[in-house]
Amino acid sequence: MPGLGSRTVRRRRGLLSVAGLFLSALVLLVSAPGAASAAPRDTSPLKPGEASMGVGVRMHEGGDPTDGTPPATLDATVHGVDVSGHQGNVSWSTLWNSGVRWAYVKATEGTSYQNEYFTQQYNGSYNAGMIRGAYHFALPNNSSGAAQANYFADHGGGWSKDGKTLPGVLDIEYNPYGATCFGLSQSAMVNWIKDFTNTYKSRTGRDAVIYTTTDWWTQCTGNNGGFGNTNPLWVARYADAPGALPNGWGFHTFWQYTSTGPTVGDHDLFNGAMDRLQALANG
Repeated sequence: MPGLGSRTVRRRRGLLSVAGLFLSALVLLVSAPGAASAAPRDTSPLKPGEASMGVGVRMHEGGDPTDGTPPATLDATVHGVDVSGHQGNVSWSTLWNSGVRWAYVKATEGTSYQNEYFTQQYNGSYNAGMIRGAYHFALPNNSSGAAQANYFADHGGGWSKDGKTLPGVLDIEYNPYGATCFGLSQSAMVNWIKDFTNTYKSRTGRDAVIYTTTDWWTQCTGNNGGFGNTNPLWVARYADAPGALPNGWGFHTFWQYTSTGPTVGDHDLFNGAMDRLQALANG
């Protein structure tokens, strides 16, 4: 029996050695340069009003490990940012000096939240010389599309033909507070988006830009192709290219390419030269 006990001890030691070697290799693999393609997903719980453009992307698709340098994928692009209450008072002069020429600012969420830093961010970007616009974070399970479009238009989401104001944005993405598609069927979601965009156009005369991801749009609208001829697309994808677009759009107008950029996290590219961005602002 003593011999059997010795063999058992040796077997256990051998297994422990193998496990140790496996863990060491795993650590080396994870820490090796270029081993990870995306940063860990952000699963932090949010309070009402705390959602911002791209929060669902970080939760469901993961953040990005880039240093915020714009990808060299397009011949003519204009660098921009999007901000919310998370950024507080923004240093617009710093962003302007870094080459940022346009900005979108969160104005509202649902029918009860207004960005407390909206005035500093919206007017500050304008005063720095940027073309600016506002966006609304949609909560389709909260109230109708029309109700949220009116709330948005009444609290910062309007439009004026001053050459410096971009059309409002409907931020429709993963629900950071619960069910991915807000508990709506695909057809109900499409109808909600139509309700919002039709009401926004009746209030402002402009077609709202739709911010989304290809994955969310496929899941929650059935990859509906009915908005591509009217509403400009702002696609979110934290990679070196925008990738496949949602059905109905032959090209993107804006691309949110990182959540880890300098000065503020979310950085974006307009798909065109400055004169085309000015044309979008002028309607």
